[in-house]
Amino acid sequence: MEPLKHECGVAMIRLLKPLAYYEQKYGTRLYGLNKLYLMMEKQHNRGQEGAGIAAVQLDAVPGEEYMFREKEQGKDAITEIFSRADEHFSEGQLLMGHLRYSTTGKSGLTFVHPFLRRNNWRAKNLCICGNFNMTNIDEVFQRLTMQGQYPRIYSDSYIMLELMGHRLDREVECKYQQAKEQGLEGTAITQFIDDHVEMANVLKTTMPQFDGGYVVCGLTGSGEFFSMRDPWGIRPAFYYQDEEIVALASERPVLQTTFDLQVEDIQELPPGHTLIVKRNGIIKMEEVITPLSHREGLEGGSSSSCSFERIYFSRGNDRDIYRERQQLGEQLVPAITEAIGGDVSHTVFSFIPNTAEVAYYGMLHGFMKQGHDVRFEKIAWKDIKLRTFITEGNQRNDLAAHVYDVTYGVVHPREDNLVVIDDSIVRGTTLKESIIKILDRLHPKKIVLVSSAPQIRYPDFYGIDMARLEEFIAFRACMALLRERGMQPLIDEVYQQCLQQLAAPSQNMAEALPVKRLYEPFTVAELNQKMVEMLRPEGITTPIELVFQSIEGLHAACPHHQGDWYFTGRYPTPGGIRLCNQALVNYIENTL
Repeated sequence: MEPLKHECGVAMIRLLKPLAYYEQKYGTRLYGLNKLYLMMEKQHNRGQEGAGIAAVQLDAVPGEEYMFREKEQGKDAITEIFSRADEHFSEGQLLMGHLRYSTTGKSGLTFVHPFLRRNNWRAKNLCICGNFNMTNIDEVFQRLTMQGQYPRIYSDSYIMLELMGHRLDREVECKYQQAKEQGLEGTAITQFIDDHVEMANVLKTTMPQFDGGYVVCGLTGSGEFFSMRDPWGIRPAFYYQDEEIVALASERPVLQTTFDLQVEDIQELPPGHTLIVKRNGIIKMEEVITPLSHREGLEGGSSSSCSFERIYFSRGNDRDIYRERQQLGEQLVPAITEAIGGDVSHTVFSFIPNTAEVAYYGMLHGFMKQGHDVRFEKIAWKDIKLRTFITEGNQRNDLAAHVYDVTYGVVHPREDNLVVIDDSIVRGTTLKESIIKILDRLHPKKIVLVSSAPQIRYPDFYGIDMARLEEFIAFRACMALLRERGMQPLIDEVYQQCLQQLAAPSQNMAEALPVKRLYEPFTVAELNQKMVEMLRPEGITTPIELVFQSIEGLHAACPHHQGDWYFTGRYPTPGGIRLCNQALVNYIENTL
């Protein structure tokens, strides 16, 4: 019910024909640039803090610029950068775009993608962007500095750029030596390098050093076009190719809408693989890192791909995501029926706008399949963001309570239950400050708040802004129960275990996450009840019950996207375990 920020969205286009071809067929040389704009607008949901684009011209001559970039901050960044995209961008055959949401707290134009590394050798120029968050950036930074490098900025994006750029330099120098050995001289050497540089070699010597979830995209000055996905398949990427273009995006419907395609036309970039288009237009798919799974026995798809993409982040117009969200809602019918005491006829069903709408339809369908005549209404309305110009605390809180409004007159006071579904319950702030208060104005007999996702218990470190344990209402409820029941020794034991694991090398990090022990004494129902106590606004006496999706229900609905660490603590990488241990240590030491 609180908006979460997602790391980023990417868009790439490689034109495989001369620009004159698109001008003759589509009536404009701006074909590629126009398509890139549409792809980025269709992914605006993935990033509203900033945006950037880059382009490479393949036919530039010495003395002319051949690599271009524009970046801007703010919600109107896409419009701004395309308004400044001059004829240089329209002449580019390689195009790349990025939308940014910060999950690291670092903001400003400096941190907006793409990032560009310049060199007087065309093949050594490198521009990258991505949807990623790295969990071992400290280790990679130390490795770089030990090699004698001096990165200008401490961020995973810049450090990746410098590391990859360093490996690209070595690749170019290797090709230079090969050219010399063949007796080539002058510009013939440059042409040999441009024709033979292998980005797969660069990625194979760069990306295995990173722990995290990522889709990394890039262009080189000599015309190499590439995108790589992490070996766990955590972050998503889809691509399409024909005789005219190669295009890649973070979401499948973006490609469908932009290029008028069917689902079957589009492929998912496999985990651990890179899609490369050479300068000469040859398309290659190559395994860079062996695809990895942190759990055995899972069938189909990428076992660690982010399930939150399916529940919340990706737009619901993807065919499979739509079906999965429907199933998530339908699977909650038995638990909801129990919560309302089987009294469907005296229950009004609704949803929190807007990402829960599809799960809501699935929930209604589930009740209808059982033969119920369901009463469904649009109860909650999301108003425009209220500006709290009034600084006094009480009045500011009163304004915050009115972020949502309700439909009056459809709930029979003190006779009807009110069931409202949302995609997730994370921090609980909006529930307490706004939603429960505004729903209570309808005077229902009982309020049942339903989450199509399971309880969020653990931080995410792979691209979602959920990095602190104390942010989660489920964790705060757990800690409250432990202290109420005199279980401080368990907290102390887990704290010591976390410290011990942090002292060990990351590659030896135990898979058994100590933090999971904190939840073991309690059932889901006990945690739910405690959360209700903590979320109930003062003066509200209406009975309230929470209903969460089960882990089994999540996996049944999303069988090919079983990355569930935020619910279960089963992190796919050692870096995730290490950072969760650190999050618990930070929480304990900050609350002493």
